[in-house]
Amino acid sequence: MRLKVGLLGGGSWGTTVASVVSRNAPITLWARDVETVASINTDGENRKYLPGIKLPAALRATNDMAEVVAGADVLVMGVPSHSFRGVLEEARNHLRPWVPVISLTKGLELASGKRMTELIEEVLPGHPVGVLTGPNLAREIMTGQAAASVLSMEDEIVVRALQPVFHSGLFRVYTNTDLLGCELGGVLKNIIAIAVGMGDGLGAGDNTRAGLMTRGLAEITRLGVAMGGRPETFAGLTGMGDLIATCTSPLSRNRHVGVELGKGRHIDEIIAGMNMVAEGVKSAPTVMALADRYGLAMPIARDVFDVTQGKRDAQDVFRGLLRSSVGDEAHPG
Repeated sequence: MRLKVGLLGGGSWGTTVASVVSRNAPITLWARDVETVASINTDGENRKYLPGIKLPAALRATNDMAEVVAGADVLVMGVPSHSFRGVLEEARNHLRPWVPVISLTKGLELASGKRMTELIEEVLPGHPVGVLTGPNLAREIMTGQAAASVLSMEDEIVVRALQPVFHSGLFRVYTNTDLLGCELGGVLKNIIAIAVGMGDGLGAGDNTRAGLMTRGLAEITRLGVAMGGRPETFAGLTGMGDLIATCTSPLSRNRHVGVELGKGRHIDEIIAGMNMVAEGVKSAPTVMALADRYGLAMPIARDVFDVTQGKRDAQDVFRGLLRSSVGDEAHPG
């Protein structure tokens, strides 16, 4: 018997995952936006978030959350971090017991500092939780380019049972039981991508980019390990892999924000001109609170926080970066 999948969220990544899963299992996508649902069902296209990309005929969308959630054997959450809790609370009324809930969202809740899987555990206790994360740019996957991702859950038996639901052809899905590490890698790399984008916007070279990415990965790993993640996770697809894709791709929303900040634009103006969420901007205050809680130095993340909060501009940050003291690479102060 094939598992029935329900996916909540009609953005570019939710639509992409739904398209991939539709090759393996019956899936229905829920979106609040009436036009998105109509364009998926009528034209086989998500015109708002993936214009020009043909969607599989097997993918169906609806505005009726109860219809999607009540029949689901697996529930996938593809909504931004700021609406994640609200959508979970809505879904709770319709979800059967023990149905696994998988998050696609690479962010933290602003008010509580919680990861999305922690929100799932809080709102839907008793449901196995997981994340699908990695270096995955939606448009590339939809145009048939090869990609690797990671399905992470703490229970090895459950994660292996769900792996075939997401693994499909050129979309290769590995498993990992370090849920915290995998989830944090996806959150933290967005902040480093903003820093790299700022450098690109200011005309910095490849050496600068390589330096920022490498030191940024060290910051990510320090915080992730302090919180309980495994060091090797951050050297894998959900850490270094995701960091490379997000810091270098012109399709990356967080890098785009950084580039525009580097050109001197204000953060509010940049965000107003985007129809998709750049999670790094939302996560920065929470990540700095975590760094303070664990007593960790995260200078690159701190600079991004300052610029996205309007406290300093990108040019000032980069001048400071060049003047900052350097120590032992392996044992930063």
